[in-house]
Amino acid sequence: MSGRRSLVWLGLTPEPERELPTTVAALRTGAADVTHTSAEAATAERLRVERLILHGTEQRWLRYLAEVTGLVTAVAGGNRPGDRRAALRAAEVVLDHHRMLIGLPGGGYGRTATDRRALESAVRTLRTAPSDGDRG
Repeated sequence: MSGRRSLVWLGLTPEPERELPTTVAALRTGAADVTHTSAEAATAERLRVERLILHGTEQRWLRYLAEVTGLVTAVAGGNRPGDRRAALRAAEVVLDHHRMLIGLPGGGYGRTATDRRALESAVRTLRTAPSDGDRG
């Protein structure tokens, strides 16, 4: 095996790097609405994603997306406060990403099987369960 790092994982859709920073910042801070997420939190998340893409590896990227999956499933399960719309958007983006891994060489698709199942369940929950603002 050569010492060159594989960059094939960077060829997937740009939606994660474009859409996750703001939604993940909202989930990390527990903001009730993504519009109430601080600019500093969103910027910090954007910089983290940028570092991962420019200097990371597929394994580190998948670990980051596993963190996002944990945040999403905690919000969907009611174990963490947060904007359910942001959780749904993050879940859809990560789930789409993980499904596309089937077309890449390597074991990324297999490694994300558990996360895909968790995200599919979270998406169903987040799409059907009313948000806190809808209860009453």
